[in-house]
Amino acid sequence: MINIEKGWTEVTINSNCEFNDFYAIADVLKKIFNITFNQKLNDFNSTTYYDFEYKGSKLMIHYNIYLGISIFPKALKNVTVNDNDMVIEISTLLIKELTDITGT
Repeated sequence: MINIEKGWTEVTINSNCEFNDFYAIADVLKKIFNITFNQKLNDFNSTTYYDFEYKGSKLMIHYNIYLGISIFPKALKNVTVNDNDMVIEISTLLIKELTDITGT
């Protein structure tokens, strides 16, 4: 699901998941897409943010116990068109990869 209501692009990767799913998805980003996470912020298993760079755009993968896993630009309201485009690109590639892995 793509959400642009806040002024930036946010793509939900999985809206109904466990915390371990976040780690598995982050691992796919790391291993398949050679992503390096620059900063990690955890809040007692209810919210987690990992910053990363993809094709020059600073993005975040986010987990929330109630909202699931999503990717959005780190700049939020100061986002560029390229940042929003890279959110769509990496999310599309990630969802395709996850579908190939799980077969669903």
